[in-house]
This record gives sequence, C-alpha cells and structure tokens, in this order.
Amino acid sequence: MKPLDLQVNGYAGVDFSSLKLTGEELRRACEAIRKDGAFQILATVITDHIEHLEKKLSRLVALREEDELIRKVVAGFHIEGPFLSPEPGYIGAHPSSLTKHANIEDACRLLDAASGLTKIVTLAPEVDQGGRVTRFLSNEGVVVSAGHTNASRDELRIALDQGLSMVTHLGNGCPVELPRHENIIQRILSFRESLWIGFIPDGHHVDFFALKNYLDLIGLERVFMVTDSISASGLGPGTYELSGEPVEVDASGAARRPGSANLSGSTLTIEKLRENLSRYLGLSDSEIELVVDINPAKAISVTK
Repeated sequence: MKPLDLQVNGYAGVDFSSLKLTGEELRRACEAIRKDGAFQILATVITDHIEHLEKKLSRLVALREEDELIRKVVAGFHIEGPFLSPEPGYIGAHPSSLTKHANIEDACRLLDAASGLTKIVTLAPEVDQGGRVTRFLSNEGVVVSAGHTNASRDELRIALDQGLSMVTHLGNGCPVELPRHENIIQRILSFRESLWIGFIPDGHHVDFFALKNYLDLIGLERVFMVTDSISASGLGPGTYELSGEPVEVDASGAARRPGSANLSGSTLTIEKLRENLSRYLGLSDSEIELVVDINPAKAISVTK
C-alpha cells in the first residue's frame, strides 16, 4: 500500500505555509510523514493574499528541487483558497477578509508560482462566475474541487460542465446547523456520481456513524480520505501554527483557533486514519487501500 494524502498543511511541528520554511524543516516533516505511513502527499496552502501565496508556493518549489526525499514525498500542491465563500460557517477557519472572487489573472499567478506542480485547487463555485476559472484550471490539467461553498444546484451544475470533478472534505466548510433538506451537503450528494468526494476520518470533522452513512450512499468507488493534517500532526496537545496563525490542540486531538469553535485542520496521521477506518467503520484492508491509495491517485491522475 502506498497511501497518497491529498491535503497536508503541515506535519511534525512544521507549517508548510510558513514564509520562513526551511529545507531542513520540510525534510524533517517528509521523514515523519513516511515514518507514519504515507507514501506521497500534496503540500497544501490556504487562503492568504495572492502575493503571499506566490511566495509560499515558490519557496516550496525551490525546497523541493533541492532535496530528493522531498521530491519523492511531495507529489505536488493543493491550493485551498482564496476563491472561497466568505459566509460565516462556510469559510471555516480561513480568513474571510482574504477571500476573493475567482479570476483568471490571480489563478495564473498561483499556477506560475507553483511551476506546474499544482494538482488541486479548492474553490467555491458561486464565486467563479460562469465557471470560467474552473474551465481555465481544468484545461491546465488542475483538478478543481468544490469546498467552503454554499453553491446552489445550478451553480454546481455549471461548475461540473466546466470541469469540476472533486469535493473537499464533505460535511465540513459549512455551518454546524443547516436547513434539513436544502443545504450544500444534499446538493453535492445529488451529483455524487460525477464527483470524487473527500472526507477527514478523525471523528471530529465527521462523526463516524455519519461517515458510514455517507460511504454507504456514495459508494467507496467515488470516495477518498485525507488527513488535512497541520503542524501538530504526530505530536501532542499544545499550541501550533497554521498559515502563521495560532492553533490550539486539545487532549482529544481536535485543532481550533483560540476562542473559535471552528476546526482548523486535523492532527491525523495516515496510520491513525487507517486504524479509524478499520475500527470504527469496519473497512477491510482492501477497502482501506482503495480510499487512501488507489482512489486519490486516480482522482488526480498521479502514477506512483
């Protein structure tokens, strides 16, 4: 089994979004990632000023180029934001003041900074008028994933027509309380046969019984699992950083901004993720391999 984790914000005390990230730190994180069960990852950066995102991506590119292990572990990048919904609840732990409407100029800047290594861009379809940026990214070979979104069914349909093919951490990036039927989860599920759908199986982002319901409905053939790990992953309770902001991790492993109820990534490792899928969802080894290895690679067309 060669697990591919499509959403890794940091690891082992290292924040991948730090503007001061060093090669030594990134290598240390990659060594820990391999030790804890993952084979490859997508290093993930989240909502920030475009110029800051450019610097972060360029730095990751340069550090990756200098180290063979980093090149082997970091298969590419996942850019989550800034083209997200600023609505409370939907924005989650991202800074709402830094979100913006999707536009091709900024998308080009991000792709250029990443030097062809962008594999996924998470955006909210409702901030991409007519799906123009979705079509542009798709034409560039980038997987477009819906996340932190309150898109209508019509907006989702347009996005699908323009190349949307994935959903980022379903059940999260939305308010805790939603209308019973007319809500973003139900809308996305109505298009489930056309989408790769991701989940964070840590027991905090989605209760395990609810995750089991999702898997039964969607089918394992269209599902993948991510850690959404932050710098606290592989460590214990304490205060850490995500994109330069403090995150507090409690004894249960839940990570939140100080004073906020919103989760800020997770402290999962691939080893713990696999254990959860076996223990709480009853998945077999072959089923776990499907959702942590085979499906993620298919979803972004990576050959390992």
